[in-house]
Amino acid sequence: MSVSLRKARTIIRKTLEKGREMELKPLSVVVLDSGGHVIAFEREDGAAPGRFAIAHGKAYGSVMLGMAGTAQMQRAEGQAYFMAAVNGVYGGQVIPVPGGVLLRDRKNAVIGAVGVTGDTSDNDAQAALAGIEAAGLTGES
Repeated sequence: MSVSLRKARTIIRKTLEKGREMELKPLSVVVLDSGGHVIAFEREDGAAPGRFAIAHGKAYGSVMLGMAGTAQMQRAEGQAYFMAAVNGVYGGQVIPVPGGVLLRDRKNAVIGAVGVTGDTSDNDAQAALAGIEAAGLTGES
């Protein structure tokens, strides 16, 4: 199973709705497939233009490592050399913080990732999880 464009759009729409409900700063949301390719991206009005790279880095690290942003951050804190090496392997594209959320199907297989940025990393992750749940998928933050 992979993430359809329809589901990706639902994830984005519901993530942004949750962000507005939580009164977060303007968010940017990207959905990647299991190979790290962009399915969909949106940046709210008022979000900084560089937010695509941050959202992408959060999601990309999650899907490529099979490790959600929170776990990546813990690994970076405990083994900074490992995450530095990973970032070298992936050309500096990995941002190991919450807001990178793995997408799992009903069989628990990784089918992609969502990256959210704009507010605190924990708030970004919370908004992403709401969008993922609304799309009928499971998120691991």
